[in-house]
Amino acid sequence: MDWAYKEMANKSISMRQWKDEDIESFAEMNADLEVMRFLPKPLTRAESAEFMARLCARIDERGWGLWAVEVDGICAGFTGLAVPPFSAHFTPCVEIGWRFRREYWGLSIAYSAALAAEAFAFDKLKLPELISFTTAGNARSRRLMERLGLSRREQDDFLHPVLPAESPLRPHVLYRKRAIDWRESAADVAILPAVRPKDTGR
Repeated sequence: MDWAYKEMANKSISMRQWKDEDIESFAEMNADLEVMRFLPKPLTRAESAEFMARLCARIDERGWGLWAVEVDGICAGFTGLAVPPFSAHFTPCVEIGWRFRREYWGLSIAYSAALAAEAFAFDKLKLPELISFTTAGNARSRRLMERLGLSRREQDDFLHPVLPAESPLRPHVLYRKRAIDWRESAADVAILPAVRPKDTGR
């Protein structure tokens, strides 16, 4: 399922399945040291191609996943839903996540796209809860989680099991949002342009 909507700054934005031509923009983003600052390492072009293929396959399998976010015809990054591939006190679960090229930071594009992904999770998939997590020092991502209405309890924080014990990125914070809380806040979200289905193809 692809989703399209108008961002408040009148940019044309869509969330869609990945296309082969997205690789250049995607690989540049994943090689950017600032974008990848709170992730284990920048990716090579080959690693980005493998990653994009996995994202595409997950959407084909499930009908949802981490969608490409297209802004004015350019792949700006991704937003969507994923199942964490590790065991922790909060799994199994579905997380909401995002990553964007730097030139799209600070424009509310990540927020608008995350709102659409959140609506899909709660309205279409009928999930009882969404989670999101990041390394403790990632203030930008944490602010977005809080803007989306996700909340943190310190007792939920964890050491990421995939990262080495010595990694400074290993301490992670966990945020949650329940479907019931999303429904109660739906009236506030309604002030944004409506989300509607769009068939953009592959």
